[in-house]
Amino acid sequence: MTTLLDSTLEVRCVQYQRELHLPASIDPTSRRILLHIGRHYGALTMPADLGERVQQRLEQAAIAGPVLDHPRAQRWTFLTGPYRPDTLTAAVSAELFRLYATVACTGSQIVLPSPDDEHTGYRTWIRSPATATTRPPLNAVIEATRAIGARKTRAL
Repeated sequence: MTTLLDSTLEVRCVQYQRELHLPASIDPTSRRILLHIGRHYGALTMPADLGERVQQRLEQAAIAGPVLDHPRAQRWTFLTGPYRPDTLTAAVSAELFRLYATVACTGSQIVLPSPDDEHTGYRTWIRSPATATTRPPLNAVIEATRAIGARKTRAL
């Protein structure tokens, strides 16, 4: 796993780009590092308690990838392979909605941890990206989320 030790926003963004091959850029207005969702990357965000169980399932299946933590919002974002139009039916979308999970649309952006974010604990990596190839397929994360969410719903 790559350890991110740099101290500036610009250096971190270049590290994401060159070492991890993430299509990242710096938004000049917000001074945040953005990952562009689309052709190569997808993302699924969910409550942290559900995310922990999904991460365990993905680790057991040996397909776990990068995961961001948003501690104040108590949400996790899983970086995945790209979104495909046949991945999300209306029924699956509704099921994820009931679990408070959302799939990032093509063309959207995810904010990646900057040194300042990590220092303040605002946004951190649960599991940092090791290489560009370590991302589970979006449909695998969706299926793990649905399976765990169904168990939770039945328990209520």
